[in-house]
Formats: sequence, C-alpha cells, structure tokens
Amino acid sequence: MNKKEAKKILHETLGHYADKGSELLFACPACDHHKRKLSVNLDKDAFKCWICDYRGRNIRRLIRRFGSYLQLQKWDAISDRTDIERFADLFMERVGGESKEKVELPEEFISLSAKDTPATAIYALRYLQSRGLTKADIVKWKIGYCFSGEYRGRIIIPSFDDDGDCSYFIARSYTGDSYKYKNPKVSKNIVFNELFTDWNSDLTIVEGAFDAIIAGNAVPILGSTLRTGSELVRKIVTNDTPTYIALDPDAREKENKIIQTLLRYDIEMYKIDVSGYEDVGSMTKEVFEERKNNATFIDRDNYLLLNLLSAV
Repeated sequence: MNKKEAKKILHETLGHYADKGSELLFACPACDHHKRKLSVNLDKDAFKCWICDYRGRNIRRLIRRFGSYLQLQKWDAISDRTDIERFADLFMERVGGESKEKVELPEEFISLSAKDTPATAIYALRYLQSRGLTKADIVKWKIGYCFSGEYRGRIIIPSFDDDGDCSYFIARSYTGDSYKYKNPKVSKNIVFNELFTDWNSDLTIVEGAFDAIIAGNAVPILGSTLRTGSELVRKIVTNDTPTYIALDPDAREKENKIIQTLLRYDIEMYKIDVSGYEDVGSMTKEVFEERKNNATFIDRDNYLLLNLLSAV
C-alpha cells in the first residue's frame, strides 16, 4: 500500500490528523468526540476509537462509511483489494452450482400497487394497514393478494432476483387461517428481493418479509439459518457489507450460528435488541430505527462475553 496516498485519502475522508508514526489519530466521526481518539493503523489495517469503541479490522470500512464513492475508488486502487481470496472455501461450494428455479406468481394474484383496486381488496388492505404498512410500502414491495385459488385469502409478497425474475413469494393469510404461511415448495437459498438490496449500505438480517419491510434495507432468512455457502452469505462477504442482525427474541440459537458464520469472514456486525416485541414486524419504523441506532457492535473479542451475559 502506498502510505502517502493512503494518508491523503484518510485526510480527505476524516479531516486533520496527528501522525504518531505507527498510528494516525483522527476525531471519530462515529461519536463526534472533540479530541482525536480514533486510532488508525495502516500496518495492521485496523482502527479503533478509544471513546465509543467503534473499531474494525479493515480501514476500507471507514472510507466506505464516511467518505464519498470517489474516495472509496481511490482507496481500492491503492490497496489492491484481494482479501476476498482468503475466502476461497466460501465460493468453491458453488462449483456445479445451483441453477435458478423458475417461480411463477399465482394466476389469481391481484396487485395492490395499482391506483384502483377491486372491491375484494378491502380486507387485504385492512390487514396490511393493521401491520403498519403504508401505500408506499405496498408499491415498493410489489405486494398483492389472492381472492381465489390455491392461495385464496392470502397476502402475496414477491421476491425478485438481480435479473428481475420472480425467485420466491410469501403467502400470508389475512383471514385467520390456522396455517399462517403457505409458500412455494422451492429452494429458500436465495436473497429475498435481491433486486432492491443495496449492498453498499448497512444491511439488516431479519426473520420474515414483514420484518424486512419495517427494517428497510433488509433481507429475511424465511425462518431458516444461514449455511456458509448460502447466497446471502456470499453476497455479504463479497461486498463486505456491514450487517445488523435482528431475529425474534426466541431465536437465540439460530442468531448465534449466523453471528459465528459471519464473524468467520470478519464482517462488521451489530446486534439489534428486539426484546419486548414479538418480532421486528411488530415494531413501528421509528422504534426500529431507535434500536438500530443503539445496536451493539459485535466482534470476535466481545462475542463470547455478550453471549454469556444474554444467557443470564
């Protein structure tokens, strides 16, 4: 790495600094403390704020979060980003990979995104309103419903892959059916609504589609856990996406497995407190944002301690 250029980019991104030889000291943009307490070590490719404990093992994350796209490009140019090669095992599982399964929405699907909807839509719309969804949410997520057929009386939330093809859909009863969900019998090894996922922004992992709607830039894992070679893990690691996890309070074991998997690849991780609610979907967006802002940073050093404390 060209240290002279690296310091120049860091100055453009974080402002003036004190050069202490082995480390550069900046004012921390995460906590905005008035003293220069953010230590950046170019040799170790690591940073840490001694006030708020914001830290990481990849300086690129500082540039991505607080700099411009141009500054990020400059950083990638001088750092010859090859860290992904360390994760060859993650991508070898894709040899002879899984072909995409073709998924069709039910023939009886009626979109709720249109300006004018049939009279039969009233109960579906009332249900969505009771879940705190707005018209904007319905349009963004392309939500519809079925009034007849195999998925009669169900809200349909489609998922689109990065080619814009339907890859899955959620079918949730709005009539009180004892079977809340009736989903297609195809592989769940997808990134739900990948077409609309921003990998350069913070991503939240949640349980279901309604949780994802509340959480914003989020991907539901549809009740399953994440194996190492899953499409979602591949995308997160490839893009080095900062990841928040917000699973249901009773899913601690599943949550721990996901955290362990992503920490293996040194992903920047945070845990959102969901206690007091059944799930993220039962929160308001304002409550979720507040809890996200107060999320706990997780790394290999503090993960074991946090896990022990949560079990008390």
